Amino acid sequence: MKFVINRSTLSGEARIPGNKSGTARGVIFGSLADGTTTLLNPLTNIDSYSIVKMMTALGAEIDTSDDKKWIIKGNGGKLKVPACVLDAENSGTGFYFLLALCSLIPGYSVLTGDYQICYRPAQPMLDAINALGGKAFSTRDTGTAPVVIQGPIKGGEASFPGVNSQWMTPFLCACALAEGDTTIYETDLMERPYVDMTIGMLKLAGITIENDNYDRFFIKGGQQFKPFTYDLPGDWGTSGYPLIATAITTGSKVTFHGLDLSDYAGEKAFVRILKDMGGKVDVVDNGRGGITVEGGHELHGIEIDCSGTPDAVPILSVLGCYAQGKTVLKNIGASRLKETDRTKSIMLELTKMGAKFEETTDTLTIHHSKLKGTKLDGRHDHRIVMACSVASLIAEGESEVTDAEYAAVSFPNFFELMTSLNADIKRI
Repeated sequence: MKFVINRSTLSGEARIPGNKSGTARGVIFGSLADGTTTLLNPLTNIDSYSIVKMMTALGAEIDTSDDKKWIIKGNGGKLKVPACVLDAENSGTGFYFLLALCSLIPGYSVLTGDYQICYRPAQPMLDAINALGGKAFSTRDTGTAPVVIQGPIKGGEASFPGVNSQWMTPFLCACALAEGDTTIYETDLMERPYVDMTIGMLKLAGITIENDNYDRFFIKGGQQFKPFTYDLPGDWGTSGYPLIATAITTGSKVTFHGLDLSDYAGEKAFVRILKDMGGKVDVVDNGRGGITVEGGHELHGIEIDCSGTPDAVPILSVLGCYAQGKTVLKNIGASRLKETDRTKSIMLELTKMGAKFEETTDTLTIHHSKLKGTKLDGRHDHRIVMACSVASLIAEGESEVTDAEYAAVSFPNFFELMTSLNADIKRI
């Protein structure tokens, strides 16, 4: 599938769908609880259903028949040996969380994913499982999926490099169910908002984690997950595409609903970033009363720390092309460990449109650039597809973006929402 896109002016109102990371954690934590958990406003995306399928294979009962309310009957942490290979498909969150959870099972589990997942590094997690009393290895001896895990872990000590919080956060969950206590050490931890979200939602499920300045985490073993009800806020990461699209398209004005600036998500920084660059953004009641963005205002480049928002690198790169001067994205290392090296991917695609960049391992400098329509490769990566689509809305001439169906990985109604705001996007 592809999108065919022309320059557009956006207007209207839009409701941002539920939080992707929160939905994933809600499904997992609810599946571990002893009782019935209710998730309101879940994100009904491909990744969420991949996680539902895997947690069902481990013994949970999950009713997703109502898109506005999912009911989860947990198994009290008594995970069963899966009868089949667990397939995370394209879900990185699902793959990493299930890798840790399988270390609790007294038996063998095999975990894999699609071709992108099978190239995402997981060796730090395999090392941690082995250090905590379980056994884990990569079938190709590459530190990547497919992996084989044998539990149960007992507890103890483990250390992780801080560049990717997805290696560590699943153990905050899994180690709470281990027999003994666990201490986890981190080095220069990035993506801290995701850690805060994990700890906050674990607390909602009755689990206590001690966080010593993000350098050391203590997890008491033998805890029990309790059922809970959680009304998921709108996804700030998802919001970035229509928010920034509105800010950079001349004459646009859109009011967004469902967002809350008190949320854990690091991407709530989009509001501050747009304001710091000179954009016009009006926030009512911390976002709960709506956030209105007006486009066409002259923006100027700034420095942006992406240590807490690595998934935002593609769309911030598009924003940098529009802003006058230069925009510098710093601490982008984690963005290179996703479905693709997202820094490299978005740089290559926007360069086709005339964008100008300077790149280092941990920074990306974007110069003001006038973009021209062309054929763009979505690279089977939802965030690259959506960022390229937004870039096409300000480009001179028509653009085509391949792999358009991948937007559904995190934003199932991306096409419908954008066209409802008068974006000139055709789906072919």
